[in-house]
Amino acid sequence: MFTLCTNLLRYTHIPPIRQVPSVHCWRPNSTVRELATTLPVTMENNRPSKRTVQDAELGKAGDVRNGGISRATPRSLSRAVSPPLKKRRTSPDKGEEESFPTEEQAKKQPCSYRRVVASPFHLTTIRSLGQNSNMDTVSLKGLLGDPLIKECWEFNYLHDIDFLMGAFDSDVRHLIKVHVIHGFWKKEDPNRLQIQSDAARYPNITTHHAYLPEPFGTHHSKMMVLLRADDTAEIIIHTANLIPRDWSNMTQAAWISPRLPLLKPDAQQNTSSTRSPPPAGCGEKFKIDFLNYLRSYRAACNPLIDQLAKYDFSSIRGSLIASVPGRHSLVDDFPTRWGWAAMKETLKSVPVRQAGDRVQGGGDVDDSEKPEVVIQISSIATLGPTDNWLKNTLFEALSGSQGPKTLLSSKPKPDFKIIFPTPDEIRKSLDGYASGGSIHTKIQSAQQAKQLQYLRPMFCHWANDSADGVGTTTTTPIREAGRNRAAPHIKTFIRFANHKTKNTIDWALLTSANLSKQAWGDAQSKNNAGEPQVHICSYEIGVLVWPELFADSDGTSSGSKMGQKAVMVPTFLKDTPAIHGSEKDRPSSLGEKQGPTSTSRNGEKDGKGDDEKEEKSSTVVVGLRMPYNLPLQRYGLQEVPWVATANHLEPDWMGQVWRHG
Repeated sequence: MFTLCTNLLRYTHIPPIRQVPSVHCWRPNSTVRELATTLPVTMENNRPSKRTVQDAELGKAGDVRNGGISRATPRSLSRAVSPPLKKRRTSPDKGEEESFPTEEQAKKQPCSYRRVVASPFHLTTIRSLGQNSNMDTVSLKGLLGDPLIKECWEFNYLHDIDFLMGAFDSDVRHLIKVHVIHGFWKKEDPNRLQIQSDAARYPNITTHHAYLPEPFGTHHSKMMVLLRADDTAEIIIHTANLIPRDWSNMTQAAWISPRLPLLKPDAQQNTSSTRSPPPAGCGEKFKIDFLNYLRSYRAACNPLIDQLAKYDFSSIRGSLIASVPGRHSLVDDFPTRWGWAAMKETLKSVPVRQAGDRVQGGGDVDDSEKPEVVIQISSIATLGPTDNWLKNTLFEALSGSQGPKTLLSSKPKPDFKIIFPTPDEIRKSLDGYASGGSIHTKIQSAQQAKQLQYLRPMFCHWANDSADGVGTTTTTPIREAGRNRAAPHIKTFIRFANHKTKNTIDWALLTSANLSKQAWGDAQSKNNAGEPQVHICSYEIGVLVWPELFADSDGTSSGSKMGQKAVMVPTFLKDTPAIHGSEKDRPSSLGEKQGPTSTSRNGEKDGKGDDEKEEKSSTVVVGLRMPYNLPLQRYGLQEVPWVATANHLEPDWMGQVWRHG
């Protein structure tokens, strides 16, 4: 048990951290940074007297703040009656930030520059941060506050029923059919009894416990499925528990599907097909995997499966990477793989940048050209005294890519980094030590000490501003994500094409899965028939995306029929990529033609131009919202990860100490 001696009111009203807006200039090779002020001086000086804090449920359902984007009011009711005034065109010389046109603008206006797609992952709103750090973010009320929602299926590990119900529109919350799926299968489990007791106050709530055949497994998936009165459905896969603390001052993220329409009657009747399996990343494949995932719950999710089978998933761009408990064959004809096997199978369809592309005729690969996979998680389980499982199972699966095997010199394995906060980063977080109760690893035992030994070279900071860290200098430009003081509960796996610059991304995964065998599956074993299999203990769910999924110009296929190229780039403080480049590459205004190489709305060229300009005009730029700053900063020799089961007696910025007893 953790011991708590603190006044919660002391830090539930933390003043926002003000930040100076970033300024993007049009000069070549310019560096864009946002200058953020630190926490108040009283954090370092005038430190309050010591108090003690334990891991406890913080916050009540009544203390709900909605800083996100609300969708409670239909656009048709909020749109102005008179046409809006035209915006005055301003010159970039005045320091005004300009960016790529949004996807909606690109559809409405011809533009000779690259088509832009906003990030498929969205950060959640941070209560104690200012507007500049909360651009393009989502909140629970923003996700659930639409009065057109008629049914909600909520999957999670921890649930606060009052907090959940408080997020729905007050006029219809008593009418919405709410299904809560949890993993507390023991009848006497206090968590199960609490959920049942709270749900009993709402006649429109039904609770279900997930089928869990593994004794050490958990229902760790975090997802909501919304069925709406306008005959559309929406799937939201995210990283937050359904409790107030996770949706206030901790870094989280969500993937939100497009609104899925009902299939036409003839399409519903022809769901069974003898065609070849659909390709990874398309909506049809996502639907197959998603329904198979729901079938693992047995009878609990049968009504939801029957309903979702009637919806059209074709607009979805992404692959489902999920885990379900059990022992699963790796060689049968079942269309869906689980855990690390799902990742390995999907990456066979994902093109990645070849490190030898810049070397004439192949040849040796420059070390600066190596890719890097950055694993950012909130929990690290016991992986073993050696790195056998980590390197030979998980890292091997994450190293895959499209195409036949080639020479190692032209296709090297990526480097790996692991982002995990230190005690100092937890102390300085917005909620101080209180946020540490959601972040876990252990280093006390002899086996755990050996694990720390092989993980240490890969460990990187969350905030990337440690005085003892390694790898950055005062002259290194920092790309600010605006989340360094919001402790991480988000989980991301991102492959950068170049481990030094990190300017482009090959693929990215947002998931509930942490770094553990229970989540990803143990190493290969054999079943009674001698077939290889993967052993998984827990439910997990995530979505994998890569740039080529967005290369089509009309959003109707996952290929690039128009011959467009796609690139994914990290974005900071907003979801849409900003223009970087020289003046000659920049359109003078959104939708304004650029002479002989401009293109019409249907993608055809309006004039003649050279191949290089044609390539630029046909490139699709996909943003990926970053939760952490770049460049990364490695641990110093004496630094260790945060351990919730250890005592931390140095006060945090609110004067609290952490005791484990």
